[in-house]
Amino acid sequence: MAVEMHAGLASDGGSKLKMLLTFVDTLPNGSEKGTFYGLDLGLGGSRSSILGCQVETQPIPQHLLTGSNEELFDFIATRLKIFIEKEGNEDVLPLGRTRELGFTFSFPIRQISVSSGVLIKWTKGFSIEGTVGGDVTQFLEEAMARVGLDMKVSALVNDTVGTLALSHYHDEDTIAAVIIGTGTNACYVERTDAIIKCQGLLTNSGGMVVNIEWGNFWSSHLPRTPYDVALDDESPNRNDQGFEKMISGMYLGEIVRLVLCRMAQESDIFGDAPAPSLAAPFSLRTPMVAAMHEDDSPDLREVGRVLEEALQIPVAPLKTRRLVVRVCDVVSRRAARLAAAGIVGILKKVGRDGSGGFAGGRSKGKPRRTVVAIEGGLYAGYAMFREYLDEAVGEILGEDVAQSVVFRISEDGSGVGAALLAASRSPENQSTF
Repeated sequence: MAVEMHAGLASDGGSKLKMLLTFVDTLPNGSEKGTFYGLDLGLGGSRSSILGCQVETQPIPQHLLTGSNEELFDFIATRLKIFIEKEGNEDVLPLGRTRELGFTFSFPIRQISVSSGVLIKWTKGFSIEGTVGGDVTQFLEEAMARVGLDMKVSALVNDTVGTLALSHYHDEDTIAAVIIGTGTNACYVERTDAIIKCQGLLTNSGGMVVNIEWGNFWSSHLPRTPYDVALDDESPNRNDQGFEKMISGMYLGEIVRLVLCRMAQESDIFGDAPAPSLAAPFSLRTPMVAAMHEDDSPDLREVGRVLEEALQIPVAPLKTRRLVVRVCDVVSRRAARLAAAGIVGILKKVGRDGSGGFAGGRSKGKPRRTVVAIEGGLYAGYAMFREYLDEAVGEILGEDVAQSVVFRISEDGSGVGAALLAASRSPENQSTF
């Protein structure tokens, strides 16, 4: 991972890792003041008391996912205007001052500056005509102007960078953020002089947040099995996102299903009659795997329920249920350990793994405290996955260094993080790493 990160910083296309520049060279540090706004396109839940702010979740009507540019962004701008009017903050800004917005936009973009980026493609079911190749900040600001909302986008980030910003606000030792949920990605703070592909790049802080896009990481060292090959063959993005397909919540349930399907073909573990649902791709979801894995009842009652309801396998004997739990354990443990290795790769790249790594120089004395923010339901909501990941980091780094590494769980904070980035870039709130 560290070698590929180094290659991706040296040249575009030089690595499976894109190592995208975010142009974020300052992070919030807890001293920011003022009223700022965050918009997260794709926020999965709502929180009502983060930093004393108000959060509102607004579902996007299904027809807008494939509608026009104006329809989608006018809807967003209108909802934002209504939110501001309900909040009663119309007069909190000094005369002549424009409201500032941090925009979390978790779709592939080519960043032009900290506040603008060109859309490469839509994902997650969105397909908006007339937007690919355009500046998403311009789309939103034009829509805000159409609805009479005086606001500008001060920061355009993805969810990983927003998570990093929120964690850094609470703890300035935060140097990286990782999303481990339905999908997976990571970002971290890199020295500007290490970004070789942009020689001459100068920042006030001497650092910049780099979006790794690590879901696409691949290496001959990864333990690929026939089940991984089968999963890749049936996916719409074949030969793409190889690391993500081994560790993220989108795919773990499917890997377990493929293993169980093979067992059913080669034995009578599930009885003589094959279960049709067992052969259906993605019929077993990762939350079901977690529920079976963490079933501590004597008769593994939850395992039996999931097998019957999801896969139409009735009355599986206890021996079979135990085997299913074992499969869930093996698949989830592998995923967690690979994610841990990825995190240690980042620490190695920046010299926080106890060896000096690519940053140069062996550490002397007590290792420096290092915080990694982690967001996503797979890590936050799956206790065994979290336990295996933490255990693997300890194994790889050694006990002394691992004790200096802190994982900070962030819950749906990327939108708030975007608002904090907008705050940190405001003239009265200038901060550095």
